[in-house]
Amino acid sequence: MTETSETHPIVLTTSRGLDELLQSEVISLLPDAQPRLKPGQILLDATLRDAYTLCLWSRLANRVIWVLSEGDSDTEQQLYETARSIDWTQHLKPGQPFVVSFSGTNREINNSQYGAQRVKDAVVDCFEDADLARPNVDKINPQVLIQARLWRDKILIGIDLSGKSLHQRGYRTEAGEAPLKEHVASAVLIRSGWTKDTAAALIDPMCGSGTLAIEAAQIATHRAPGLLRSFWGFTGWRGHNPEQWSAVLSAAQQAVTKPSGPIYASDNQVALIAIAKRNADKAGVFDVIEFSHQDALKLSAPKTQAGYIVSNPPYGERLSDMASLVPFFADFGAHLKENFADWRVSLLTSQRDLLRQMKLRASNEYALMNGKLDCKLVNFVLDEQNLETRAASVGQEFANRVKKNMKQLQRFLKQNDTNAYRIYDADLPDYNVAIDVYANWLVVQEYAPPKNIPAEKAQRRLNDIIIQLPSITGVAPENIALKVRSQQKGKRQYEKVASEHNLITVYENGAEFYINPTDYLDCGLFLDHRKTRQIVAQKARRKDVLNLFAYTGSVSVMCAKAGARSVTTVDLSKTYLDWAKRNFTLNNLSLRGAFRFEQADCLNWFSEHTATFDLMFIDPPSFSNSKRMESTWDVQRDHVALLTQAFDRLNQGGEIVFSTNLRQFKMDTESLEAVGFTLENISTKTLPEDFKRNPKIHQCWVLAK
Repeated sequence: MTETSETHPIVLTTSRGLDELLQSEVISLLPDAQPRLKPGQILLDATLRDAYTLCLWSRLANRVIWVLSEGDSDTEQQLYETARSIDWTQHLKPGQPFVVSFSGTNREINNSQYGAQRVKDAVVDCFEDADLARPNVDKINPQVLIQARLWRDKILIGIDLSGKSLHQRGYRTEAGEAPLKEHVASAVLIRSGWTKDTAAALIDPMCGSGTLAIEAAQIATHRAPGLLRSFWGFTGWRGHNPEQWSAVLSAAQQAVTKPSGPIYASDNQVALIAIAKRNADKAGVFDVIEFSHQDALKLSAPKTQAGYIVSNPPYGERLSDMASLVPFFADFGAHLKENFADWRVSLLTSQRDLLRQMKLRASNEYALMNGKLDCKLVNFVLDEQNLETRAASVGQEFANRVKKNMKQLQRFLKQNDTNAYRIYDADLPDYNVAIDVYANWLVVQEYAPPKNIPAEKAQRRLNDIIIQLPSITGVAPENIALKVRSQQKGKRQYEKVASEHNLITVYENGAEFYINPTDYLDCGLFLDHRKTRQIVAQKARRKDVLNLFAYTGSVSVMCAKAGARSVTTVDLSKTYLDWAKRNFTLNNLSLRGAFRFEQADCLNWFSEHTATFDLMFIDPPSFSNSKRMESTWDVQRDHVALLTQAFDRLNQGGEIVFSTNLRQFKMDTESLEAVGFTLENISTKTLPEDFKRNPKIHQCWVLAK
């Protein structure tokens, strides 16, 4: 049996961001200890009684490890030898079930299961060498837990005295969707400042399953967080001293006191309040907390001196979730200013940008982890400065610009029969996105930020955009699609980016088109070609029309509706040809007879067909090296060759409308005139009102034979 008066190396682990708090907690529990700080853990020398005290009383630690050995582990043999140097017969009984928890990897030991296996081998070999019954691994009901923690070429091996993680207090019968871990809740309460003044009122207005309020009640009543735990890692360990543990446990049970200040917990969901009450009852603090069902925006201050509001509000994992929460946080900030002067507010969030909607200046903030979520705890003081309305932020500048654009587009929308248009195109340098409206959807295309803009700053700006758009435009958050647009080559702008299969219809100048706002970088309709489609359609009446590189066939639809004698739609992609056919069906146009659809390599189509046309629309990619194409394509290099082939399939007096979105494109007018074309640059005529902020969006010519 371990000598209780001797000190022994101990390691305490915790979540990232809590190690300094844990060090302070160890000092408060063991005044004579000299804990040493390492990232995510605390090292100290302590007696067995001290170890029991830490297991029972630590609100911040995850595990308490009784260190047995530290040694080299650059190779698997060194790992084995370090583990084998321990006399395991002093810690386990013959035949006793155990389990090894192994964390960390290095070049030689790159699999934690393999590392655990080698430690297990050392344990078993120790017993077999002593002619004792070998202990067996039992992952379900182990009696002894061995921790092996690898860091580069060093391994630490010890007995896990805590058993299950210490954050599992034993009172949580149920939890909400995104439960706050108990030790993180305690850290939040400590960082808020309330633990230094527990006589002050504490309110959690979005309490969920009640973790914050319950942890606060346990702190206020000096109730050890481990009192309810039924399983400990040390009970099956041969070094366990039941008498000492009983003394530590008995002292903790007698230490419980009455609270000195009120604790309030509320939520707008009745089901969550019911869960919180059951959890509090299991924790033994039901009578300490005043629960209520109410909306946080209707929260009223109790008739006490100013206290603390501490909460883990909803923050959503998706941008659309964030956007739906913006009005709440704006209203919550205004409500606090109006009703809680001089109170202190501490909010935990994984979306710091949401808290900025409250228009409050933070006094300090801390980074910490809640499970796998990177979070920030942000503290505010509702002092005179914070009660004043804050000036408009840069995000407000963006909101104002979008509102201005939408107002200016009202005249345009009256003159144009469409519900698909652009409302913003990188108007402000700090907000480098394009925003398109497609019926009741918004598509936000983020241009890749310059390399000199930090990624975190760019992400914050993007969050500003997404979370404000619903209130600015009235579009539901779930109907906002985000895409990142970098310089694309060839067919890459058509590649799939999601598989949500959202198909909606939009209308334009008497035609309807299917749009997929989520699954592709482009949605199925190039908005900057709105006028171009009209121009081509006006030329198409009683003409034989070819739409080469047809994409989803929007130009083909417009020509067919305008009375074209025939329309041939050609594209390499079966997906987009099928889309074009659906667009024809949507507009009650036949898929047979005069309207033909061909899947083919557009670059070789002229050499393989003899049909002639009166009108062609050719809108090739800037560059392509598709595996299905016989050669690469560069619009600057190859446009003359392609248009020369087209010339031979163009009837006398026929026209080609040629478009490209390559900004640096230079039309080889001299070579094409030598072929027999006359050329007219109609780029300015094809630029829609909603794209005039970006006049180089495309270039367009009419080439006549």
